[in-house]
Amino acid sequence: MKRNVYVGIALVAVIVTMGLAQACAGEMAGQTGAAGGAGGDTPAAMNTDYSAEGMAPMFEVDPFWPQPLPNHWVLGNTIGVAVDSRDHVYIVHRDKPEQSFSSSGRTELGAAQDPPLSECCIPAPPLLEFNPEGDLVASWGGATDTGEYEWPESNHGLDVDHMDNIWIGGNGGPDAHILKFSRSGEFLMQVGRSGARCVENCDQIGAPAGGGGGRGSGPQHQRNSHDQENFGRVAKVFVDPVENEVYVADGYLNRRIAVIDAETGEFKRYWGAYGNPPDDEAASNLERYEPGSPPAQQFRGPVHCADLSNDRLLYVCDRGADRIQVFQPDGTFVNEAIIAPETLSQGSTWDVAFSPDEAQRFLYLADGQNMKVYVIERATMEVLYSFGDGGRQPGQFFAVHSIATDSQGNIYTTETYEGKRLQKFRFMGMGPIPTSENQGVPWPGGER
Repeated sequence: MKRNVYVGIALVAVIVTMGLAQACAGEMAGQTGAAGGAGGDTPAAMNTDYSAEGMAPMFEVDPFWPQPLPNHWVLGNTIGVAVDSRDHVYIVHRDKPEQSFSSSGRTELGAAQDPPLSECCIPAPPLLEFNPEGDLVASWGGATDTGEYEWPESNHGLDVDHMDNIWIGGNGGPDAHILKFSRSGEFLMQVGRSGARCVENCDQIGAPAGGGGGRGSGPQHQRNSHDQENFGRVAKVFVDPVENEVYVADGYLNRRIAVIDAETGEFKRYWGAYGNPPDDEAASNLERYEPGSPPAQQFRGPVHCADLSNDRLLYVCDRGADRIQVFQPDGTFVNEAIIAPETLSQGSTWDVAFSPDEAQRFLYLADGQNMKVYVIERATMEVLYSFGDGGRQPGQFFAVHSIATDSQGNIYTTETYEGKRLQKFRFMGMGPIPTSENQGVPWPGGER
């Protein structure tokens, strides 16, 4: 049952009860860093008991995080976010002007033109790292002249594993691989190869769009959800720290979850919807999603996330079906939840993250089509409330795409399409579960 309160009312009640009004105001004025670092987000008196009955995590947007980028850099489609063991936040975005800035390339990227049109701006490097205070501390990524790895045609998804290694997928036409790097950007491993799914006009891979003349209709790619060497446009990966296995949401072309060894890249197992073998022909022939129709027996796709909880349950986003399917690590189906089932077009289930308590009582779901984040009771998959709305101001979203949490309970989101940004939502402690479904913009201080 969905419940709703005006978040501002709930938060004011919590603040008054806990005597934190001045503390919160002081924090907003002087503390914008993530907790666990020098910023110190979590006041000592804050209620952080995630197990409290009738309570849910509360958030407010931090409009001053992160700090402005240097060097006239701007972001493109911001397509992945992850947090490491130090609560450093990483994002990956699409830095190719023709791909991520198609509607604003010449106006926004004046300094990137040949010859330059203006002093500003240029795309930032594809991978950026921020410390808890929101300062940019590292940037790297992109294609290499040495050919030691194949950078994705279209970056997609990001994970930082338990050893602080970084994993990147890609959903571009030829992308059939994933990459593993050290925290500093040293290349460690590639699994799969670019172009592996191509079956026709493969010599045109990498050619400029529209530059083929009479060369046909461009590269044609075909699903193979049974391939045990390559992928089919990976949306996201998650590395299990217990077994050191990588769960691959595979993805935009294929329709499966694949599991590989994190050290060797060896394929270990894979499955489709409900734990059944994937059937590419059946997936290709699915009728358009209609609210209330029987659930599809294959993933509609994109298979957009696959994240493993501490209690060994795998949460899989089947975005086009508005559903999350839950599995055991061996692919045994456990249950599913349909979220915002009236959602058409790109679907409601884009990415998930867990609250940082050991039990991970709460699941956070990014919904890029409805422009919001859901707070969900994980045991029951009941939506408790949501926050956000469409727009370009802090706390609003344009296609919220990826979501992650740090050790202090703060939420980080990225936005694709024209959203092109990273936002932080500060954990404000536990409060009464709202009685209204959506809280709108969780603006700092005062009513919302």
